[in-house]
Amino acid sequence: MHHALRSAGFIAAAAAASLLLVTGCSKKDDDKNTSSASMTTTAASHGEEHMSGGAGEETKIATQGGEIAVAGNIFDKYVQAGGPTGPLGLPTKMAESGPNDGKWQEFTGGTIAWSKDGGAHIVWGAIGETWEQNGGPAGKCGYPTSDEKDITGGKESDFTGCTISWKDGQTTVTPK
Repeated sequence: MHHALRSAGFIAAAAAASLLLVTGCSKKDDDKNTSSASMTTTAASHGEEHMSGGAGEETKIATQGGEIAVAGNIFDKYVQAGGPTGPLGLPTKMAESGPNDGKWQEFTGGTIAWSKDGGAHIVWGAIGETWEQNGGPAGKCGYPTSDEKDITGGKESDFTGCTISWKDGQTTVTPK
């Protein structure tokens, strides 16, 4: 199940990437045909930089539901993970503000959460489901402080208030 979500996200991302390659990625092409997929990058305003956690790039990505912006450190992490053609796939909605001035954004294959103390990290699969069931960034685990890492027999992610492990098909939440 843990890897099935990534596979589904990867398949959706691959389909989106194919569409981008076939239809092009420029605003000019989008003006000619409103059904074309597009990615538009602009500099974010100072307010968006602060709210999104830094960098200042904003990219609008065409999805079936319309264009969705990915910005700041969430954008940087998204690009590091392969962008729309990576395992996270396409964004499913705009970034949301969380407690302590943090942000998070959902994608077809997982979530990127950012906090000023922990930075931007990917949460997905069974660990992501458990994190969401425990309230996400507003819950007892809080924001992620690491990306998922390999452990013997599974995976593990650290959060401000807990560690979530997925081992031998079982998910465990260990408070800090």
